[in-house]
Amino acid sequence: MSRTRAGGTGFGLLLVLTGAAGLLASWVITLDKVKLLENPEFVPGCSLNPVVSCGSVMKSDQASVFGFPNPMLGLVAYGIVICVGVSLLAGARFPGWYWLLFEVGCLFGVGFVSWLQFESLYRINALCLWCCLAWIATIVMFWYATSLIVTNGFVPAPLRLKRFFAEFTWVLPLVHIGVVGMLVLTRWWDFWTG
Repeated sequence: MSRTRAGGTGFGLLLVLTGAAGLLASWVITLDKVKLLENPEFVPGCSLNPVVSCGSVMKSDQASVFGFPNPMLGLVAYGIVICVGVSLLAGARFPGWYWLLFEVGCLFGVGFVSWLQFESLYRINALCLWCCLAWIATIVMFWYATSLIVTNGFVPAPLRLKRFFAEFTWVLPLVHIGVVGMLVLTRWWDFWTG
């Protein structure tokens, strides 16, 4: 079974940083969720106003989609991401199937945070700053993992797409985060400008 050099030090560092950001967000949200369960009157420190209201998000049904608080899933998933990143920094090489499975995990993650973004903006009507940090970390991780599998030929892709990913991967998370930012800005435009 051949192992590939895909990933390298730069990607390893990116995984450690995005994984650490997501893990930090998940950890803080989990601690606040426990405090909220112990005391329903508890107000998380990131509940700043009617829009930036972590408590409103934590009390929603969407905050426990799988029957337990969502950030507990983040504690595991972002921990795995950090382990993969540290392994790459230590010189590990993984086969193509490993990167495809990693991409499936990233795809699930970005799909899940996209759903949570929609729910937060249009159903819960509040934002959680720690959730936003996890969203950004997941979006960056997803696009760079996608770039890795495309540029290394782990999935069939036209040469032009491979070249685009090789040179302009940074554009995709920037545009993605920009779109989410614009949705947040326009959703509460009167609040931000009032």
